[in-house]
Amino acid sequence: MQRRLLATVRHALALALCVAGPRGARAQGIGQGFELERAGRVEQAASAYLGTVRANPTDLAALLGLERVLPQLSRTSELLPLAARAAVLDPTSDALQGLLVRTCVTLGAYDSAATVAQRWAQARPTSEAPYREWAIALSDARAYAAAREAFLAGRRALGRPAAFAIELAEVAERAGDWETAAAEWGIAVTAVPAEAVNGAAQLVDAPPERRDRVVRVLTADGAAPAELRLAAHLVLQWGDPARGWSLFEASLGPPSGSEALALYRFADLATEVGTPPAWRVRGLALSRVAAMVPGPLAVRARTEAAKAFLGAGDAAAARAQLAIVAIDPAAPLETQQLAGATLVRAFIQAGQLDSAAAYLERPVLKDDDRKELRYALARAHIRRGALEPAEAVLSGDSSVDAFGLRGRIALYRGDLSLARVLLQSAGPYAGDRWDATERSGLIALIIQVAQDRSPALGDALLTLDRGDSAGAVPALRRAAGQLSEPGGRAEVLLLAGRVASRLQGGEGTAAALFDEVVRMSEPGAAAPAAELEWARVCARQGQNAEARAHLEHLILTYPTSAVVAEARRELERVNGVIPRS
Repeated sequence: MQRRLLATVRHALALALCVAGPRGARAQGIGQGFELERAGRVEQAASAYLGTVRANPTDLAALLGLERVLPQLSRTSELLPLAARAAVLDPTSDALQGLLVRTCVTLGAYDSAATVAQRWAQARPTSEAPYREWAIALSDARAYAAAREAFLAGRRALGRPAAFAIELAEVAERAGDWETAAAEWGIAVTAVPAEAVNGAAQLVDAPPERRDRVVRVLTADGAAPAELRLAAHLVLQWGDPARGWSLFEASLGPPSGSEALALYRFADLATEVGTPPAWRVRGLALSRVAAMVPGPLAVRARTEAAKAFLGAGDAAAARAQLAIVAIDPAAPLETQQLAGATLVRAFIQAGQLDSAAAYLERPVLKDDDRKELRYALARAHIRRGALEPAEAVLSGDSSVDAFGLRGRIALYRGDLSLARVLLQSAGPYAGDRWDATERSGLIALIIQVAQDRSPALGDALLTLDRGDSAGAVPALRRAAGQLSEPGGRAEVLLLAGRVASRLQGGEGTAAALFDEVVRMSEPGAAAPAAELEWARVCARQGQNAEARAHLEHLILTYPTSAVVAEARRELERVNGVIPRS
């Protein structure tokens, strides 16, 4: 087959050299061919394109049309003599030479493709096009080793060590050779540092078991700064921000605008990663930027660094950056406002609530920031159980957010009557800590409680809000025991069971609480909800028979319950009908 194709190529070239017939009028079938091709009538499109080529053998649009449609008809071999003739008639056309190379590769005539590409390269000794067209065609044919050799031949012929580095990297990636891909990307980014973003986007897909070797290639002895930065970008995205920063820091040169820009890019990448360690790396990068840029830019960088350190949970580092901003005369008002708001958040995060309250009184803060920070300070007091200071912070504020916070304060004091009014007035969307579902659930809970006061319930809910789930379970159980039936006792026990089910080793306590709710004489809507949760606890423990029994009992006993649809889906999971997510 190969010998026959070679003969065909030679024959076509000879024919094209010897027979150059008179040019006829150019056919007008290009538009018609394209419309037929788009309509899926490829055989008619091929006829239209062939008519044009017969009239004008170098018509590129028609030849490219044939390149698209003939393979669909298993007639690619018909294109070879046409492409060969066109290339001889117009030897200066890179597009026609490229078409001939691609056609040879498509037909498996790799030696012929090499001959055409080398002749083309001799005519264009400084051009990358012959080698690129040749190698890409081989790569598309999955002849990756041959494609690599074609690119390397071009690199040698052109005498440029970085030539085709990106293309060689892409061929290596397609072949699964990630170490070679990394080496070529290292060459590419050393020649053009701006390619680091592109290189990282390609190499980030390396399989986990190959990643260490990729990094070793890029960080070998004598690695260029651009290679270290490429490795740093990859390591950051692969989940090791601290090591990524170490590699990036090692790549830094003397302060300059280009180094500052590189740091900004690395900081932005850390933001995309979004984990606390990545936020810390962003803070470190921006604090280095601040040492490289003038005046207002440095102030802005330090302020952004402080916000990043807060995101990492490092309030001390945030305050250190903001302390520098506070005494910088170059800081404009907008930056002072941003720095002030960030500093208050740092104080709140560090538990320095008195300092936060004092800074809130400074006029430099914007009104919107001051309001948001006041709510954050009130929530911080609530989490400490300091309800009076929290209420004082909200003094004079009649917004719905303040209503929601006051409703929580009233609830935690045990004043259920006032809590109902305030929370319902605020609505389910007030504030930013509780989402709509959680707030609606809380409102529904206290509405079920018939009493106007219950200090025990308020204390239990405060314990839960402060993050002490283990302490909240017995507290909720005690509070439920002090409520009159059926006035909300079942709902409080249901909540206690749900909290217990999320605790390590709390499944037994949760099951007992759900059992108690189901056995109550007038549990209302809480009973089917408790049985559903009980079934889920059993399923998580691998007790599928028990889970199935609870779910079937729920569906038969409470056919009108709102949770029946969930119970049916859970039953399908237990029975293996649908996978457990």
